Amino acid sequence: MNGADTGFVLISAALVMLMTPGLALFYGGMVRTKSVLNMLMMSFISLGIVTILWVLYGHSIAFSGDVGGFMGNFDMIGMKGVKPDSLMENFAGEKIPVLAFSLFQMLFAVITAALMSGALADRVKFSSWMVFIALWVTVVYFPVAHWVWGGGWLAKLDPAVIDFAGGTAVHINAGVGALAAVLVVGKRVGFKKDPMRPHNLPLVLLGTALLWFGWFGFNAGSELGVDGTTATMALNTQVATGAAMLGWLAYERIRHGAFTTLGACSGAVAGLVAITPSGGNVNVFGAMLIGVVAGAVCSWAVSLKFKLGFDDSLDVVGVHLVGGILGTLMVGFLAINGTGGLDQFISQLTGAGAVIGYTFVVTLILAFAIQKTIGFRATEDDEVSGIDQAQHAETGYDFSGVGSSGSSVSATVPATPAQSKKVDA
Repeated sequence: MNGADTGFVLISAALVMLMTPGLALFYGGMVRTKSVLNMLMMSFISLGIVTILWVLYGHSIAFSGDVGGFMGNFDMIGMKGVKPDSLMENFAGEKIPVLAFSLFQMLFAVITAALMSGALADRVKFSSWMVFIALWVTVVYFPVAHWVWGGGWLAKLDPAVIDFAGGTAVHINAGVGALAAVLVVGKRVGFKKDPMRPHNLPLVLLGTALLWFGWFGFNAGSELGVDGTTATMALNTQVATGAAMLGWLAYERIRHGAFTTLGACSGAVAGLVAITPSGGNVNVFGAMLIGVVAGAVCSWAVSLKFKLGFDDSLDVVGVHLVGGILGTLMVGFLAINGTGGLDQFISQLTGAGAVIGYTFVVTLILAFAIQKTIGFRATEDDEVSGIDQAQHAETGYDFSGVGSSGSSVSATVPATPAQSKKVDA
């Protein structure tokens, strides 16, 4: 066993774990006050559900053998046969424990399911969401991860699809899954009519910082060891993210006349998404180009929901689907060391198209089945009054005692101007 590589993979896994709470804060700050806890929980619950399913059968479906190129076999159900001293080779031919690799990949599955939650903010039943992600990772994520990383059919194309850390399996997968679910669930009450502004931009910025930090483990850790490719991926992650933030802000300034905090955060995430599949196979200038293109194009893409009429609450489609496609396709021509070219681009296009087609159809069926059985959508009354109180019997903030020493403002004391202002809920 290579101790240094093993330690690096375990640290990277911890960084990837941190990304899911970071995502919860990123999404949580973008919703209204009445649904912040629900938004946080929709991400956080994935750490529980997907973790257990991964150990029971997810690892086996993704990484145990191969059945027709579509999925793994069931030889490792319940991590059967995997012992503390069971070893596997990383990309440099060094040995690391299978358990370390499994933990790392488990946390990829966790955040991929959580990514979809932003598209459905404010309007779904929490119990139905839990059922949805359990079914979705089982029939969508685990098989698709096998296609790309587990020796499945996309890995066997000539040339093989380049997806260093999850452009297809993570971002395109989550983005198109979110789109399908949104089409079934429908629009929020008041979509395109009521203001639905982020209630806490500092929270969004904090979430972005945690995502950016954790993404070094997500991307560089995917080399499963410490070498030059690891360093390349880490540097390219930083460069592409910075370039994307600038690209988004430039487009935003030209189009809307302002440099917004939300735009800076969304642009950074768009760069992180786009460099994920490509960063290990491009040089720093390729990373810069991928980043700036992703920032500008994703900034444009988020406006499509208003033109096309689908309610992607927090721009999962515009950032993750579009950013994932850009990163996956651009590496076809920007890959260095002779790995790029038309043939590679065709493989990349095949991989992206296959994931989009499969995930969209299967997710549409899952969401429709849940809607027609246990119900996916929360009631209109719950949505209008506040999904936090209805689904969790809690609220994120208590405004009852603002400006007073007691638990509430006395009815006999006139309200101050600050107290009289309507809270944008």
